[in-house]
Amino acid sequence: MKIIKSLRTAPPTAWFGFVVVTIYLIVAIFAPLIAPYGEREIVGDEYVAWDSQFIFGTDALGRDMFTRLVFGARNTVGIAFVTTVLAFVVGAVFGLLAAVVGGWLDQLLSRTVDVLMAIPSLIFKLLLLTIFGTSVVNMVLIIALIDSTRVYRLARSVAMNIVVMDYIEAARLRGERLPRLIIREILPNAMAPLVAEFGLRFCFVFLAISALSFLGLGIQPPTADWGSMVRENASLISFGDITPLLPAAAIALLTVAVNFIVDWMLHRASGLKD
Repeated sequence: MKIIKSLRTAPPTAWFGFVVVTIYLIVAIFAPLIAPYGEREIVGDEYVAWDSQFIFGTDALGRDMFTRLVFGARNTVGIAFVTTVLAFVVGAVFGLLAAVVGGWLDQLLSRTVDVLMAIPSLIFKLLLLTIFGTSVVNMVLIIALIDSTRVYRLARSVAMNIVVMDYIEAARLRGERLPRLIIREILPNAMAPLVAEFGLRFCFVFLAISALSFLGLGIQPPTADWGSMVRENASLISFGDITPLLPAAAIALLTVAVNFIVDWMLHRASGLKD
């Protein structure tokens, strides 16, 4: 009820973001029902122009582009969401632990994170994917590991400002155990910036997966993916065909929509008034 009430006062940009995200979720969940053909099905000649049968034409193998876009929503967005959740859980847990426990654990985790963050993330991801292979599991684990360092820094920073509060000291004196102290006392007060970070981190992971797929080290064919669809059909731009821009536009639209939602959530959490 509280969320619904707050949505009534949300700005148009936030509503736009929620509508776009909802549409993407519906398309991703019901992709087999929405798509007219199978994800990997060859249904016509190569590079058929837009017509009544193939509303966005076909690709280099004769697969329906609209179908590939629909299934790309499920694959790209779904994998990005799973990766973000994994990165967020790992980063937030270790960040909160480092802030609460302190001492050698804080120093060990923080210095490890500093080393990992010193390496350019895209180059690091490309290197690890080249070493361990380009399977979906490897990609999810590698991106989650690298992006968890950013979540760790934020979680630790927020928690460090909370652990010095009097009510945390009172909870310690009551004999609260570490898990209960984190879950009941610290996490609720750190939730607003962490939720906003989750939205931003999803955008970064989503763009990273698309970039890796465009470079050929992300989601591998014949699985539909927006990044690889841009690469596979990029040559059409030379002939004035905007088909390669469709998956690129889908990537950009979702990124903008999520950022609108995050911006509104940060505005609410800050307590500022319009």
